[in-house]
Amino acid sequence: MLAQGSAHGDFPIIDSHIHLYPASHLSELNWTGTLPTNHVLKRQNSVDEYRSATQGRSNLRGFVFLETDRKSGLSEHEWRGALDEVDFLVRIARGVPRSDEGHTPEDARLLLGIVPWAPVPAGAEILARYVKLVQQRCEEKWTVVKGFRYLVQDKPAGLMVQSQFIEGLQWLGNAGFTFDLGVDARSGGLHQPQEACEMMDRVYSDKNTLKIIINHLCKPNLQLTASEALGGHPDFDNWKRYVEKMASFNLTYMKLSGMFSELPPQDENSPADIASLVERTKPWADVVFKAFGPSRIMFGSDWPVCNVGGPGTEPSWSHWHALVGAVLESQGLSPEEKARVWSGTAVEAYDIKTPCIIDQKQQ
Repeated sequence: MLAQGSAHGDFPIIDSHIHLYPASHLSELNWTGTLPTNHVLKRQNSVDEYRSATQGRSNLRGFVFLETDRKSGLSEHEWRGALDEVDFLVRIARGVPRSDEGHTPEDARLLLGIVPWAPVPAGAEILARYVKLVQQRCEEKWTVVKGFRYLVQDKPAGLMVQSQFIEGLQWLGNAGFTFDLGVDARSGGLHQPQEACEMMDRVYSDKNTLKIIINHLCKPNLQLTASEALGGHPDFDNWKRYVEKMASFNLTYMKLSGMFSELPPQDENSPADIASLVERTKPWADVVFKAFGPSRIMFGSDWPVCNVGGPGTEPSWSHWHALVGAVLESQGLSPEEKARVWSGTAVEAYDIKTPCIIDQKQQ
């Protein structure tokens, strides 16, 4: 039985979506070259910084790491950056940090799952070869790898429905892995979630057991006001239709994450009021909770990306945590349902096996 937390809502938390990278790896990331030198993401963001952002919260049981979009490609000679990232995560899992990597031996307990990059569009044979290399690097920590991601939000239209992509996803399902789906309805276009629905139709046509974990509500157009969204705006109406379609597949999950970078940016000196944020995001939250239900929704901070649009590098994680808590309250969830969102759904979706999240009855 999952712990329900105290009367004050102090539920055990699993942060289902964070990124980590030492400063020495910045040159290996696809997106850092386009950022100014003083950007909040263009610096070391490792476990030390994450612990600081979470302010030593005692009910934080750990996190799931998501790949950080390394420079990589479908051919084997382009895998070095992604495999370097795996090596970095394995050092965290083993508790054997290198100098200046930003983690300590004690941080191994926080790493509950790894979702590395994988060349999914290359098809089953090449994908299997890559996964074997990941396994060889993980050795005794192999079970911490829960699934894989190939970020599609910046890829050409049509990729997700190509036969090799479908074949790769079905191979992941047959091998017992999850797939994290990252599409961007606002910046990438509504064709992305539409295509993702067609992809799911094909993946599940043969009763495949792949768990697809959808990132960041598919990044809807949160620049709209609530009244604009509910007034028939096509960005909202189409997004809603695609999310409902995704939820119709019973092996899909949704991460309650990623809103800060899509909402209007906040001022560090005057962060947006939580109540006003709940009201502004209510149309989207209502759709997601009605479609998926709390049993298939999980908390994720998207740290350190939550610092983009959030109220600064120190308070943004806690501000997002407070917003999620207020959203769960506004949805009228029971304590059991809240516990699912804070940790239980992530445990189920990622098959996390750790005694730290099991409720011990008080004597």
